[in-house]
Amino acid sequence: MRKLPENFLWGGAVAANQIEGAWNAGGKGPSVSDMCTNGTHQISKRVGAEFFPDALYPSREASDFYHHYKEDIALLAEMGFKVFRLSIAWTRIFPTGMEEQPNEEGLAFYDRVFDECKKHGIEPLVTISHYEMPYGLVEKYNGWEGRACVECFERYAKAIFARFAGKVKYWLTFNEINAGTRPIGSVLSLGTIKGYSGPIKEVPDEPQIRYQALHHQMIASAKVVKFAHENYPDFKMGNMILFSTIYPYSPNPDDIIKAQQEEQMMDWYCSDIMVRGAYPYYAERFFEENHICIQKEAGDDEILKEGTVDFYTFSYYMSTCVTDNPDLDKVGGNMVRGYKNPYLKASDWGWQIDPKGLRYALNAIYSRYQIPMMVVENGLGAYDQLEEDGSIHDSYRIDYLRQHIEQMKEAVADGVDLMGYTPWGCIDLVSAGTGEFAKRYGFIHVDKYDDGTGTLERRRKDSFFWYKKVIESNGENL
Repeated sequence: MRKLPENFLWGGAVAANQIEGAWNAGGKGPSVSDMCTNGTHQISKRVGAEFFPDALYPSREASDFYHHYKEDIALLAEMGFKVFRLSIAWTRIFPTGMEEQPNEEGLAFYDRVFDECKKHGIEPLVTISHYEMPYGLVEKYNGWEGRACVECFERYAKAIFARFAGKVKYWLTFNEINAGTRPIGSVLSLGTIKGYSGPIKEVPDEPQIRYQALHHQMIASAKVVKFAHENYPDFKMGNMILFSTIYPYSPNPDDIIKAQQEEQMMDWYCSDIMVRGAYPYYAERFFEENHICIQKEAGDDEILKEGTVDFYTFSYYMSTCVTDNPDLDKVGGNMVRGYKNPYLKASDWGWQIDPKGLRYALNAIYSRYQIPMMVVENGLGAYDQLEEDGSIHDSYRIDYLRQHIEQMKEAVADGVDLMGYTPWGCIDLVSAGTGEFAKRYGFIHVDKYDDGTGTLERRRKDSFFWYKKVIESNGENL
């Protein structure tokens, strides 16, 4: 029988910068996300210290979880959530990232959130840093290019560990840390945009800076994981990888090699370091050919070796094809561009829908690392139609999730150790890539729109009631 484990952790996922709002309330400082304007699938959002008067800043109010968290967590409990993946906003705890002492108002807010989770029997899964670099660290150090950010991150992590030790067991250090291998990661993840104001798709790309900044992130992650293991033995520490199943477009050996190389630097590079504790062999040639020289401090290799994670988590939305043939149709995706797979359909945003690619990913990851895994992001960004009676009939979202859960069950039958599943954007939120509300993922509709209007009223979509039955039946009633 293809069944999920009895203790399977069903839930959903959000991020502070995309859902909380209240960007300057309670002592919170500005993050990179707060300095990003709105955009669309066609028009890039902008970022920078310069204020763009012709634009909206959607993350500043977002879905206003800050003032709706009790209502929202009650709705998650109504669906039967076992786990809720959320993040802590770094700038709510250390407004510039450089303070010596944490902001009490920020800590108290998350105390209330975690207490509410506990009241409803929901286990928090907390991402320590999810695309919300303090803008103060951008201005001071060019974000993670500056080694000083390692110490700032350690101070932040130690403060939240000490405060929430009795309330949070599962922790992820950085969201989609391998985003730093892509140019857009300079904005979303690394914060290496000092002095830049303009479209995020036009940020000057400097691979040397990106990979140096990424090294600093991985050192920070390893130091925090090591500290947690030594001081909080009950904690379970995980990584979080943006995983894109990558296929060769054809059996042409050139396509096969290209797909392998793309997979190495996209899917495996960061997790090889975070799970195995050392830079992988294939990185050496990549660095040489791309004129990248990682500056390490004495002891860095030991830090990476001593700070390996306990479990592996990842986002999965789509697959892509690679080829040396430039004449084929290209498609976009979750920070990944590739070639159109003629066997797949695509979402409204052009992301190719490939449930079997999730089974492939689960097997590939587990065969490589042999540690417990979670799918902590997966979902369909789509246009939802609000009917006159307030209902939202999102059968397309149900179909997408059903097919992916079926493939998770196949992977478990294959022998994969899968702990849980937290589909992305369980409550509608701001898109990280495009800065729009129209791209909705949630089981819960938020009355908020791209022109800034909306009452913020919460409504249950059809998928809300479907997912409730899925959780009740542990994935049997799909």
